[in-house]
Order: sequence, then structure tokens, then C-alpha cells
Amino acid sequence: MQEHRLIPTLRAAQVVPVIRTSTTRAAETVVHWLRQAGLRIFEITMTVPDAPALIRDLAGEPDLLVGAGTVPDAPAALACLRAGARFLVAPWVDPMLAGPCREAEAALMLGAVTPTEVRAALAAGADVVKVFPAASAGGPGHVRALRSVFPGVVFCPTGGVEPDNLAAYLTAGAAFAGMGGALVDERRIVAGDRDAIQAVARRVLELTGGAVPHGSGAA
Repeated sequence: MQEHRLIPTLRAAQVVPVIRTSTTRAAETVVHWLRQAGLRIFEITMTVPDAPALIRDLAGEPDLLVGAGTVPDAPAALACLRAGARFLVAPWVDPMLAGPCREAEAALMLGAVTPTEVRAALAAGADVVKVFPAASAGGPGHVRALRSVFPGVVFCPTGGVEPDNLAAYLTAGAAFAGMGGALVDERRIVAGDRDAIQAVARRVLELTGGAVPHGSGAA
């Protein structure tokens, strides 16, 4: 199966920040901070209030690659794609998401944990298999085991991925990884602790070879 044209960009980035917050304002704030630190790819989950509107705002920025996460059904997929999402993510297998993605030329990431689920995700049209929840399913060792029987599959572990274990996931065979709580700590967002969040972002960039000068882009 030919890889979707976005896969090389995602491979090069190695990390996709997963934006999951309880308010739209918190999501807007953390995306702004992470952009200042140098990150350019964002998965905006549908659990963020009015997520399609935020996707629309961000998708208008030519330097960003924006997708939608936790997409529950085809109508939500269409709303996100029309807003400008270039990839869709669901932590389960939903064959109804493939059609809208193909029409929009967007990449589709479907969730799986077991080999049976991996095959189901591929049959449902997934370009990427999201291994979720990665940490509680066995971490890098689980990804390595899946990779051994699916050597051609593009895996993206999410759930418990942190700077300290990112290299282990990539070495185990992940093409790239989704990183949520380690980057998007809502307590720090609410407290206005930009420095702490940007410090994690800069560490991620250093680990992935995308480091930017300390303090660059700061408002």
C-alpha cells in the first residue's frame, strides 16, 4: 500500500502534539505557546469545545499542519475536513471515516491495540495505525511486537508517550508518536506557566532534531 503523502512530514516531525483541554481558551493558549517554542503540527481533539472552529483558524496558517482527533463519526469528520483538517484520528476502528478522508485527500489514523484490531484498522482504510493506549498496553515492547508481524504498517503510539520514553518508542518501530499530557498540561495552562510548557516543547524538538534557539518566538 502506498503511503499517504503526509506520512513523510509526520515521520520527520516524530511527534504530533495532541491538544485535549476542557476549554477552547486553554486549547488556543497552549497552541500559541507551543508554536512559539517551534512546534508546527497539532491534533485538535473533538473533546475541545468548538474544535472545528479552532481547526479552521489554525488551518489558515500556512506553516501549520492541523488535524482532528477523537473524531466520533462521519458528520464530525466532514465538519473537521471542511474546516481544513488534513488528517483525522480516532482511537478506535470506524470504517465510516475513510470515505470523507479519501475525498478530502486527508490522512486517516485509526486506533488499535491487538493484531486483530490492527488488521481491522487497515481494512477500514487507515493510513496510520494509532496504538492506543500505548503505555498501558505494554509501551515500546508492545509496539515492537506489533511491528514484528506488521513490518510495513505506519504505527503512531499515543497515550503515556513522554520525552523520556520517546526514543524507546521510535526505536521499537513507531514512525512517530502522539504526545498529549506531557506537552498539554491543563493545570499549567490555567496557571499561566508558559515557561514550563515551552521547556517540554523545546526538549521534544531537541530530541527530534528540530531544536530552535532558546527563547525564539517568545512574545
